[in-house]
Amino acid sequence: MRRWRPVDLLFWGGLALVTLGLSLASKQIGAATGWKWLTKFPKGWELHADRAISAAMKWLVEDAALGPLRFRDLTRLLSALVEAPYFVLRDFLIDGFQIGQGQQAVPVLPHVSWLVVVLGFGLLAHRAGGFRLAALVVASFLYLLLFGLWESAMVTLASVAIAVPLGVGLGILLGIAAFRFRWVDTGLRPLLDLMQTVPVFAYLVPILFLFGFGAMSALVATIIYAMPPMVRITTLGLRGVPEEIVEAGRMSGCTPRQNLWKVRLPAARGLLMVGVNQVIMLTLNMVIIASMIGAGGLGFQVLTALRKLDVGAGVEAGFGIVILAVALDRLSQAIARRGPVVQAQGGWMARHPRSLALLVVLLVSYPLGVLLPALNSFPESWQLSTGSFWQGVISWINLNLYDQIEAVKVFALTWVLVPVKQLLLGIPWPWGLALAFAIPAKIGGWRLGAMGLAMASFIAASGLWPEAMITLYLCGVSVVIAMLIGVPLGVWAGQNARANAVLTLVIDTLQTLPTFVYLIPVVMLFRVGDFSAMIAVVLYAVVPAVRYAAHGIRSIDSQLVEAGLVSGCTPRQLLWKVKVPLAMPSILLGLNQTIMLALSMLVITALVGTRDLGQEVYIALTKANVGKGVVAGLAVAFLAIMSDRIITAAVNRKRGEDHA
Repeated sequence: MRRWRPVDLLFWGGLALVTLGLSLASKQIGAATGWKWLTKFPKGWELHADRAISAAMKWLVEDAALGPLRFRDLTRLLSALVEAPYFVLRDFLIDGFQIGQGQQAVPVLPHVSWLVVVLGFGLLAHRAGGFRLAALVVASFLYLLLFGLWESAMVTLASVAIAVPLGVGLGILLGIAAFRFRWVDTGLRPLLDLMQTVPVFAYLVPILFLFGFGAMSALVATIIYAMPPMVRITTLGLRGVPEEIVEAGRMSGCTPRQNLWKVRLPAARGLLMVGVNQVIMLTLNMVIIASMIGAGGLGFQVLTALRKLDVGAGVEAGFGIVILAVALDRLSQAIARRGPVVQAQGGWMARHPRSLALLVVLLVSYPLGVLLPALNSFPESWQLSTGSFWQGVISWINLNLYDQIEAVKVFALTWVLVPVKQLLLGIPWPWGLALAFAIPAKIGGWRLGAMGLAMASFIAASGLWPEAMITLYLCGVSVVIAMLIGVPLGVWAGQNARANAVLTLVIDTLQTLPTFVYLIPVVMLFRVGDFSAMIAVVLYAVVPAVRYAAHGIRSIDSQLVEAGLVSGCTPRQLLWKVKVPLAMPSILLGLNQTIMLALSMLVITALVGTRDLGQEVYIALTKANVGKGVVAGLAVAFLAIMSDRIITAAVNRKRGEDHA
């Protein structure tokens, strides 16, 4: 394990002492010198970039034109192209087909029976993965049916069915362009970084301004959020195709275009399906946020439950999203593993018996639906609910454990949250800029320090310095707690197969459960405030801390462990002097991902009263203030990018020391 050099101890210790002293004495220094601008960035020095962005967006929507074609006409055309298939699919699944609008509408054909949807997905799962997968998928859809979530689930499914193909298609095209042209790859990298680090709410502000409230804005925001992994995986997959396969294609007479579409892409099919899986999961991750701008579906039910603090309805709808995500995830994975299938001999009916069975059931379901209305709309009297159970659990906890919960909350606020918050808010912004240069420069060199200084200067000049400090405080405390919980659990899981199985189930549930669902029980137990926000962030961000620590422990070369045992190490010494140091690069990567997830929760936690950058984005969304939303979103993105670069530099440095 690397020992700290005296110069390092002096550097970090000196920074900590000076920061603490300036934070405690900043107000007195400002009052004594008359330089109050030391503690608060002067209004006259602010950039007012938000005004310029708002003006540019207004010009774009109202005045921009290329000849006779106005920009507004282009957005309307895009809306029509995307919304047309979405509404057709929605009519097929849940609304039914009709002519006319409003009270003048004349029904033409009812929506498809729930039996057809369940059977269709069951047959597809059986074809892709066999009986077990079919049973899982059918059970998932029956849960949605029995718990009264069917209509909302079909609205969500319609959104997924449109957003996923668009996200996958655009991602593959951009990935191919990045593979073939280096300048495209160079230009896309920072753009993809921004798309993955800017809070999703920041997308919504300009998108709402361009496309208005409704399904189109929700679909565009979902595609922007879900597409980046597909671009990266496509580029990686095309570059990873063995040269022997590419050369065989050339020798068989393929042109460069044929080599790409008929050799490289089929060879990278397995990795591309991983990208499709990621697009599906990220699309479902967006359903609650998309519901805030008119998407409806399961996300709207969770959002409504949060507003009413109805824990039962929120948990049921949240598990509905999880179950739908699991079903689609397993289905896409099975399709990826299955690969090309040799077609059976004979006619179409012999080659596609499942499709024939589904078609027959579809045709028969319409006349049967007239005789048996339950086939069209599942009766409410047959539905189940666990709402009273979950409400009872929360009530019992509040009744019997209120004093203990309140004691923990008061202790955390008094001794951890409030002191850290006051410390960071007390740092004079000039010293904050100096830290933004010194810390990255010490870890990764002067260029990284210059990047940190530039990004911190943008935040200060945008008038968001106090909000940025609150963001750092909330995310910093949450990340430390998540690492203190997650790393020991990950180390335990890495060494114990049974613990790994249990923890994998828990963290998979935490990762797929919508973030809004965390807030309902948290708010009901701890009320609104910073403590509730911290608990929600820790629950969401602890997952990568566990995963990466467990992966790091399992990835250690067994020969190195054996060498430690031969040298006489006790189990404790083997853990702390061999395994943990060797797993440190993986643990640091887990820290990186934990910070990313903590920052992504900012706007969600803004709903429980935190005055940070996330709330600035949320307020901008509610007021349709495009400029303010974009600037606050960029501020969060800069914090995320700097955290990523600093930890990446630390990981590279640690690996270099290990090799040395």
